[in-house]
Amino acid sequence: MVEPRICYRELRKYKYQLMIEYTHPTHLRIDEDTGTGDDYVRVSKSGDLRLKKSYAWDGPSGPTVDTKNFMRGSLVHDGLYQLMRDGLLDDKTYRKDADAILRDICREDGMSAIRASYVYWSVRIAGGYAAKPRPRQPPACIWAPSAPPT
Repeated sequence: MVEPRICYRELRKYKYQLMIEYTHPTHLRIDEDTGTGDDYVRVSKSGDLRLKKSYAWDGPSGPTVDTKNFMRGSLVHDGLYQLMRDGLLDDKTYRKDADAILRDICREDGMSAIRASYVYWSVRIAGGYAAKPRPRQPPACIWAPSAPPT
């Protein structure tokens, strides 16, 4: 029998979604490969960060403009911070490195040294909350239509 309903979830706070998988060498050293339960974000022991096709992120945060020289850095930074929030990377050990990786990618992509420094110090000063581990609640399933099948 075909289920007469669907189960979906609402997303909020996301502006961008990857159209192809992206891997970035972070050079972080961890004890074992780890990743989110949905496997959208994975980091290997050697530090390669893999972001799966369809991964969604909110882009650059704070009082800033979403420029092309900020997008790749914000993607990698958001992926690393998600691993910290999920308790898969220790925020006290890896947060400063994640912030430096953001700055370095922005510079590689043509951002001025002054703006990249501003970006780095902004996340160093105000980004701690976004990296703090939090208990994960499974997403609520919204059923449509709302009436249970008979």
